[in-house]
Amino acid sequence: MTAIIDKVTWIHLADGKILSTRSRGKGAYYIPGGKREPNESDLDTLIREISEELSITIAPATATHVGTYQAQAHGHADGVTVQMTCYTADHHETPTPSSEIEELTLLTYADRAHVSPVDQIIFDHLHQTGRLH
Repeated sequence: MTAIIDKVTWIHLADGKILSTRSRGKGAYYIPGGKREPNESDLDTLIREISEELSITIAPATATHVGTYQAQAHGHADGVTVQMTCYTADHHETPTPSSEIEELTLLTYADRAHVSPVDQIIFDHLHQTGRLH
C-alpha cells in the first residue's frame, strides 16, 4: 500500500523568484505550506500553515489554484508520495520565519537542485510557463 502525504502550499513569486523555506536541521528548501488537518479545506490549510510558518495572513478571496503535483516524498521511504496542492494568494504583513522555519529565501530556477523532488516538478512548471527565471 502506498502512503500519500497531503499538503497545501503557497506559491509566492517576486521578480521571477519563488519564496522558499528551510526548516531547522534540514538541508533542502521547500515551498511554504504543510499537511492538511482532518476535515480542513485547501483554503483552511493554506491560511493556517502560512500563518504558522511565515506569520502572515493570506487574503482568502485572492487564493488561486496553480496546480496539484505528486512525487516521491523527500526524506521518506520509497513508495511514500507527497501530493502538493498549490495556490497563489495575496497576503498581509512581511513574511517572517516562525515555528520550525529557520530561513526564508527567494530562489530561481538555477536553485532547482536544492529543493525536494515535488518542488522540482513545480519549479519546472513555473519555469516552462515563464513565471520562474
